[in-house]
Amino acid sequence: MPYEPPTHSVERSLRATLGVRIVAGIDEVGRGAWAGPVTACAVVTGLRRPPEGLTDSKLLTVKRRTAMAGQLADWVTDHALGHASSEEIDELGMTEALRLAAVRALEGLSVVPDAVILDGKHNYLGDSWQVRTVIKGDQSCVPVAAASVIAKVRRDAQMAELGLEYAAFGFAENAGYPSPVHRAALQEWGPTPYHRLSWAYLDSLPRWRHLKKVRNIIDEADGSEQLGFDF
Repeated sequence: MPYEPPTHSVERSLRATLGVRIVAGIDEVGRGAWAGPVTACAVVTGLRRPPEGLTDSKLLTVKRRTAMAGQLADWVTDHALGHASSEEIDELGMTEALRLAAVRALEGLSVVPDAVILDGKHNYLGDSWQVRTVIKGDQSCVPVAAASVIAKVRRDAQMAELGLEYAAFGFAENAGYPSPVHRAALQEWGPTPYHRLSWAYLDSLPRWRHLKKVRNIIDEADGSEQLGFDF
């Protein structure tokens, strides 16, 4: 499918208007999953030409995405991943969990960025960082596109490892996201230690509904991302 390759235009704009030098792109994966962490990747690329075919991870096949992640590991100037666990998501809500994962990724870089490009329209990092949000930044911005690929491949691999322990849930195929296999396993076996127990899918599991955790924190991001059993 034809697509417009990502560019460095946002980085150039930040350099010109704010006088910054080091810009990191951040993307996350796992926001809508029933199980597993939410994972953020922070990437610094400079203004070099990216590998051919780089785009949002969701637009790449598994084979192409995996190959691209291998290319990017050697091409990027710097990158790091951060995770927020299912327990942290239950306790803090998705917005704060996203912030936690992103901050952990940024703190894992070898240099402190002067500015950050976030995919989407919501600045979940807050005022502690110089942030530019970009809708569909994972398609249009080089460092964000790179972050989307690396984050997706690394989280998928992590979920596949969990799938060795919980084979019935199909984590190697669904990465903890809703799927018929995942739904059937939940009905039969209930949630694993890696499931998010504050999420709406538990409302449709009479045998396991007593496990649901209720948070006093209202987080609008949670409701917009969750899928129940009628997905």
